[in-house]
Amino acid sequence: MGDRGPEVGDAVHENETAGVVAPPPLIFGAAILLGALLQRLAPLPFLPDGLARSLGVGVSALGVFLFVWAVVTMTRARTPVPTRRATKRIVTHGPYRFTRNPIYLAFSLIQIGLACAYDAVWVLITLALALVVMNAGVISREERYLTRRFGKTYTDYRARVRRWI
Repeated sequence: MGDRGPEVGDAVHENETAGVVAPPPLIFGAAILLGALLQRLAPLPFLPDGLARSLGVGVSALGVFLFVWAVVTMTRARTPVPTRRATKRIVTHGPYRFTRNPIYLAFSLIQIGLACAYDAVWVLITLALALVVMNAGVISREERYLTRRFGKTYTDYRARVRRWI
């Protein structure tokens, strides 16, 4: 297996996708908006005054860094990032050495950072909801799709690398 991973064979239709319930940015974005609305209606601060902003900015920055690293890694491996497009190869380098879902982890870190920066516990609570939707409606579907599409290559990768961290 080369640095870019194996390309898909002829056995699987080129346009097949994981069939996720919604694009992940939409799921996380909706959770953030819902959390912000609930925070406005029923404020629930959870951090000491001096800690919220700096902690939030730091965690969000880590999420943005991870997101950019993951997208650049996939782009260089010549496989599409959007879930609505067929995966060309399994990427196992860069952040994908540590987590099978660095982009989803990045979105989670950004949401945690926003919750901290705005001292909005509702944004954390809605992250839990987003993660339930992600696990059931996105990640499990992607894992079944990647297993069908790449077989042993993906199952070996899945056995080596954790889903999250």
